[in-house]
Amino acid sequence: MSSESDQRYAVMDEKKRKRMISNRESARRSRMRKQKQLQDLTDEMGRLEVANNGIDGKIDGITEKYMICAAENNVLRARLTELTERLRSLNDVIKNLEMVGDATQLPDPLLKPWQVSCSMQPIPASSGIFQL
Repeated sequence: MSSESDQRYAVMDEKKRKRMISNRESARRSRMRKQKQLQDLTDEMGRLEVANNGIDGKIDGITEKYMICAAENNVLRARLTELTERLRSLNDVIKNLEMVGDATQLPDPLLKPWQVSCSMQPIPASSGIFQL
């Protein structure tokens, strides 16, 4: 009987040893998979950081261009206001000249302020007059 029992223990020991080897191999493969996943994620993080830096650079460039355009737009608006006022003044001069008919008979606003004509009508202008 002892021989049978020894043989049974030997078979069980062999199964235990094989299972232990199989478990170790499985754990090794699992560690390798995790290590590869970690490396893949690290690589992807590097690629994303490079892409993010590129996008940040583009945003900075576009912001700079926007600021330049906004400044130019403000200058053009101021110039539009100035030119509109000049047009209004010139239209007033033309209206006064048409009313008088002779430039020597223009009313003097300092001598007779109540005779100064004030235009309350809209100023006609063509759409292309403000183009540079």
